[in-house]
Amino acid sequence: MATPLSQVIALLEELAPLRFAEAWDNVGLLVEPPKPRGVTRALLTIDLTEPVLEEALEAGAQLVVAYHPPLFKGMKRLTQRTPGERVITRALAEGIAIYSPHTALDAAPGGLNDWLCDLLGAHTRRPITQRCELDAAQALKLVTFVPQAELDEVRVALAAAGAGHIGDYEECAFISSGHGHFLPTAGADPHLGQVGQRELTPEQRLEVVCSRRALPHVAQALVDSHPYEEPAWDVYPLEPKPLQGTGAGRIAELTTPAELPELVTRIKAGLGLHAVRVATASLHQEGAPITRVAVCPGAGGSLFEALPPPSRGGPELYFTGEMRHHDVLGRVAEGASVVLCDHTNTERGYLPRLKSALEARLSARGEQVSVHCSQRDQDPLEVV
Repeated sequence: MATPLSQVIALLEELAPLRFAEAWDNVGLLVEPPKPRGVTRALLTIDLTEPVLEEALEAGAQLVVAYHPPLFKGMKRLTQRTPGERVITRALAEGIAIYSPHTALDAAPGGLNDWLCDLLGAHTRRPITQRCELDAAQALKLVTFVPQAELDEVRVALAAAGAGHIGDYEECAFISSGHGHFLPTAGADPHLGQVGQRELTPEQRLEVVCSRRALPHVAQALVDSHPYEEPAWDVYPLEPKPLQGTGAGRIAELTTPAELPELVTRIKAGLGLHAVRVATASLHQEGAPITRVAVCPGAGGSLFEALPPPSRGGPELYFTGEMRHHDVLGRVAEGASVVLCDHTNTERGYLPRLKSALEARLSARGEQVSVHCSQRDQDPLEVV
């Protein structure tokens, strides 16, 4: 029995949540046929070319998962003039959906970046650019100060208005003791103290998180429940929190330092390549060991720009698909070596791992979808 397209997409998004993608990227369901079809076969590819689409048709696939989005730069027309346009129009005509995870899959734990670290034998790694997120329910922190006797009444009112949600917990709050000082002036009607007399009174500092949407309701609940005529309260915006192990690129720390030729051998074996391009720093020509490696699938040049040289704790080796000529010269001059494997050679070998991960999730839900890696998808460049 065919599996609804939406269910397969939900599983793909479990593997690589789309919110992990770079802001400039175009990820997710890119082409949806006008007549919904269930999925019994899915084809995985790096690039959706015309030969790969033909392969999908021959295999009877209803879904193509293309790592690189075939719709990236805005198309202003869909004709038969260019290969890119023909792929989209034919996929629609044949009822084939197209989905792209791209940089979401790069950034996700267990995605392409971590796979490249595994090839190096690195057990410790961290993102070069950490992905951070702010839970909408925790966008703000409201702080107020309440006498002990009325503390519970105010706390409960704020929670009922929508404050204090953290994950699976409700009514979350932090309370600390202190003293409040004030001087009621003419016209005041103080809950504590007298007009014209300074008052120092014990108070409880009450802190709760809340969403921007809930803030007006929480603020009104505070005013309504607080015993003071003019309660003191502050609102602080909160910063996004880093997601562990999620983000662009990786800095891989090798458990056992290795010399450059050994790492090149691991890279070629892991990617199934007979040759790679290597720019060797002078220290590595003399056999200096490497401990720290910067990793990025595809093109890592712009991501690597902010990294310091090895003398200041930066990577001793850069491992990616492609970098600009002058960037390579600069890194070698700083004392780091560079290994370039061509763009898609640092991506294509991940497809079998994606296939296994998707099949495992489908099987766990009793779905019978046959997943295949394209045999016609290949790097457009070859060494001759």
